[in-house]
Amino acid sequence: MKPMRVVLLLAAPMFTVVALGQSTSAAPPTIASTVDREISSVEKEIVEAAEAMPEDKFNFSPESLNIPGAGYKGVRTFALQVRHVAASNYALWAPLTGDKIPDDYRGGDGPGNLKTKADIIQFLEDSFALGHKAAATLTAENMLQHPENSKSPRLHLAEFAVAHAFDHYGQMVEYLRMNAIVPPASRRPSD
Repeated sequence: MKPMRVVLLLAAPMFTVVALGQSTSAAPPTIASTVDREISSVEKEIVEAAEAMPEDKFNFSPESLNIPGAGYKGVRTFALQVRHVAASNYALWAPLTGDKIPDDYRGGDGPGNLKTKADIIQFLEDSFALGHKAAATLTAENMLQHPENSKSPRLHLAEFAVAHAFDHYGQMVEYLRMNAIVPPASRRPSD
């Protein structure tokens, strides 16, 4: 290999790391650290949105607005949106960690006995803790392997959980705005 090509090959990772906002002394990103950063991003948005909805509005559903022709009949309440994200996080990330999902976490909306805002947010935060644990299991060697009893590769499960959470975050934002609440991520520093 020619000396100039070797220098360029060695320099490329350094420029990539600098371009990603990392210092050149930091370890290069890994599959695990990259997915973990994505989980942290959606976790921040979802948890802050959940915390922003007042307790007395936690069971709000757009169906209660009775907007003619709006098609909100039967949609989840805000609380169920949050519980659904958490339950889905468990369903998608547990195969990566080997954790057993409790039976009452299954079915899309998580445990029915979670009624208070504090209990639901704790369930949500615990589900993201499992996500960080799941991300830590990912390696370049295993990311395309299927965990036991799964038809999807490990990386897909990890990333789909992030995409799914962002989908529901958008719905949560709408519910906040329908209640005249500016989502935390959209607030100016003076708000």
